[in-house]
Amino acid sequence: MDATTTLIAGVRKPTRREFLAAGASFGGFALVAGLSDADAADAPAAAPKYGAYGMPNGVVENPLVFVSIADDGVVTITCHRAEMGQGVRTGVPLIVADEMEADWAMVRVAQAPGDEPRYGNQDTDGSRTTRHFFMPMRRCGAAARQMLEAAAAARWSVPATEVEARNHQLVHKPSGRTLGFGAVAREAATQPVPAGDALRLKNPSQFRYIGKGKLGLIDGFDMSTGRAIYGQDVVLPNMLFAVVARAPVLGATLSGFDGAEAMKVAGVRKVVAIKGSPIPSAFQPLEGVAVIADSTWAAMQGRRALKLDWQDGPNASYNSATYRASLEAAARQPGKEIRNDGNVAEAMKGAAKTVAAEYYTPHLTQAPMEPPAATARIDGDRCEVWACVQSPQAARNDIAKRLDMPADKVKVNVTLLGGGFGRKSKADFATEAALLARETEGRPVKVVWTREDDLHHSFYHTVSVDRLEAGLDAKGKPVAWLHRSVGPTIMSLFMPDPKQMAGFELGMGLTNVPFEIPNLRIENPPAPAYTRIGWYRAVANIPHAFAIQSFVAELAQAAGRDPKDYLLELIGPPRKLDPRSLGDQWNHGENPELYMVDTGRLRRVAETAAKGAGWGRKLAKGHGLGIAAHYSFVSYVAAVVEVAVDAQGRLEIPRIDIAIDCGAMVNPERVRAQMEGACIMGLSNAMLGEVSFDKGRVQQDNFNGYQLLRMNAAPRRIEVHLMPGGDYAQPMGGVGEPGVPPIAPALCNAIFAAGGKRIRQLPIRNQLQA
Repeated sequence: MDATTTLIAGVRKPTRREFLAAGASFGGFALVAGLSDADAADAPAAAPKYGAYGMPNGVVENPLVFVSIADDGVVTITCHRAEMGQGVRTGVPLIVADEMEADWAMVRVAQAPGDEPRYGNQDTDGSRTTRHFFMPMRRCGAAARQMLEAAAAARWSVPATEVEARNHQLVHKPSGRTLGFGAVAREAATQPVPAGDALRLKNPSQFRYIGKGKLGLIDGFDMSTGRAIYGQDVVLPNMLFAVVARAPVLGATLSGFDGAEAMKVAGVRKVVAIKGSPIPSAFQPLEGVAVIADSTWAAMQGRRALKLDWQDGPNASYNSATYRASLEAAARQPGKEIRNDGNVAEAMKGAAKTVAAEYYTPHLTQAPMEPPAATARIDGDRCEVWACVQSPQAARNDIAKRLDMPADKVKVNVTLLGGGFGRKSKADFATEAALLARETEGRPVKVVWTREDDLHHSFYHTVSVDRLEAGLDAKGKPVAWLHRSVGPTIMSLFMPDPKQMAGFELGMGLTNVPFEIPNLRIENPPAPAYTRIGWYRAVANIPHAFAIQSFVAELAQAAGRDPKDYLLELIGPPRKLDPRSLGDQWNHGENPELYMVDTGRLRRVAETAAKGAGWGRKLAKGHGLGIAAHYSFVSYVAAVVEVAVDAQGRLEIPRIDIAIDCGAMVNPERVRAQMEGACIMGLSNAMLGEVSFDKGRVQQDNFNGYQLLRMNAAPRRIEVHLMPGGDYAQPMGGVGEPGVPPIAPALCNAIFAAGGKRIRQLPIRNQLQA
């Protein structure tokens, strides 16, 4: 195996012999399950918006999943999504292996490069991988199994109905004869791919891996022993290293620079200017100056020696405190109508009591453990990139556009990601590497981002002010509800100053609030963007859940009610609501007829988390329980947080109970791990997370400024309650993101229960000591 392949293949990687044995020449078995060119030509011109199983059109119809079998029986399954700790490189191949009756010990995983025409959608975000590709992967595995069975039947000259795949063997049922997968791999490759209506999927009762939770991460050994290859680990022969001095303010331009002193640093080879893209720039790099050197250290020392003259532009006025005041002012004025049920104004006039509160969430940044990194090499008219990207096809397209090169001349190899959380779906760092590789006469260049680079030049989670007002009747039940949510939108990356949230942001827990309130109005006042706004784990669900679930607890207090009982009363009896009737036209991109908002499931997770936490039990002085429940990414999650607050305002978290209903599960242990991680991340956001700006510049430089939850502050116990999964034929929900939103409000509600301090602005930090 050559050096390049060794670096990108990941762990449990196929050897060169295995790849050659299963290559395009069908020296073994290779399968692409999807539409042929002829099939695609016959597809209806006006396809429905949603395919079967509630997935966007083009996913089920054209899964494009690749499977190969070597002569020795080793099965290589290509994973087309990015692994960043969520277990996708285990979960996706596991589905295929189960359907094809492969022995997991004989399975290897290869990582797909960016090539959506071949592999299907590769954008690893939105908690979509399993729910969009569970059925396509099953179909691929079933097709492989039936082709193997047909090949064995032909070898034995028996009907295919007499052959059955069992644990990596083909068994002739009448005689008991057996053949291994490898023995018939070559013949199987010549069998026609079964048509969709001819596929025989397993009965779920026959699953050997799916839903069992008995398999560890396929990458686990290499990750735990330091052998795994992440973006920062890539090393190619004759490689150079680069760091970039980027625009300190969004939209700043370079009026001049002097690289003479940088060139005097030992090991520095070249100083190159990178031209920024006009605003809005989408995911293109910021304007900057790169220093290319023999080592990262030399490049960093050269960057320090640069003399740069920046013209900051209009965003230099961006100040977090001033901007917050402007958001608060906007939230106190009418905004764009998003949903309007009944007549809130009239109902407010007749209310026995009114309650109002404002909630503030600051900018957050993804801060993955591995900062962005990418390596690029240009050879003639081709560019090859190795990078820790969540969206390799988008990276491929962006690089091709910037290099003015056809996309089929660009190859993006995906390494493991040391965390992503949405940051690495924006491949500006990979484009930087490609631009610099063009300047090095064929030598590969690795662009390294430091932690300071990552914090100063991210795509930040939006800052938000949410104002809620409610009118209560004499029994404390809300008869009117007004919610104004205001913050800069992600769409500012793609269009000039849109100021209003996009439909997908509004559909993240804002418009689709499923409460039984007769008069309900939701508005979105305008907010300009002064920095890059991007995806962050759970996205706009974070501020919406924080505000709504905190306000529910405030209403319970005003009504003199138990917060859990009050929340369940607002959710109402079990019923299935068309999200469109709630003003949500997006519905996470899913078919609203298959993915309805199910208040029964939302109730159940709230009740389960409360029962697990012992809601209503007698607590020690200074202890409190808080509850929150939220629907996002077509899953239902509730959390109950227990806190202890002493007389000095010191906060401890003895326990969190979190319940999730995501439908049927492929790998329950991964679901459990994602919920545990969501608890930690949600606490980190609530207690410490904040990116602030002054003069257009980020004020936090490293983890001393942008703090994350430390081990001594973590909950002593996290109990995850997995709701029964149901039928595998039913649509699945997401897992990676929906655990985060309810944590902050549950924590803040618990703090109030423990000592009466109401938290309405994040992060909490020293508010309890005030």
